[in-house]
Amino acid sequence: MAKYLLLKHYRGAPSAVNNIPMDRWTPEEITAHMKYMNDFAARLEKTGEFVDAQALAPEGTFVQYDGEGRPPVTDGPFAETKDLIAGWMVIDVDSYERAVELAGELSAAPGAGGKPIHEWLELRPFLTAMPTITE
Repeated sequence: MAKYLLLKHYRGAPSAVNNIPMDRWTPEEITAHMKYMNDFAARLEKTGEFVDAQALAPEGTFVQYDGEGRPPVTDGPFAETKDLIAGWMVIDVDSYERAVELAGELSAAPGAGGKPIHEWLELRPFLTAMPTITE
């Protein structure tokens, strides 16, 4: 088994399919989207492939140590781009191919009009421990 992080990118622009930004969805469309996400997670819990998931607030801050003890704070989470990490899910699957399959399925969550939003998902494997060399 290998763990993967699925980062859910909300691009802030209309989706490629329905041209309606998420902030203009109806309450029913938001409910349908959330139900899809919850049902997806529940199905993966049953197969043992679900580890955790969280949605993130749109607000954020960048902090970086400045070498003098005062961490500068910058508006974020992505001041120079329209991308926003809307949330994440961790899965534990048998193969990279299975991770790609699940990411594609999650990307098809419904949006406005019930059409798949084709959400951008970043698939990142967890770094595993480097092998120890003994001589």
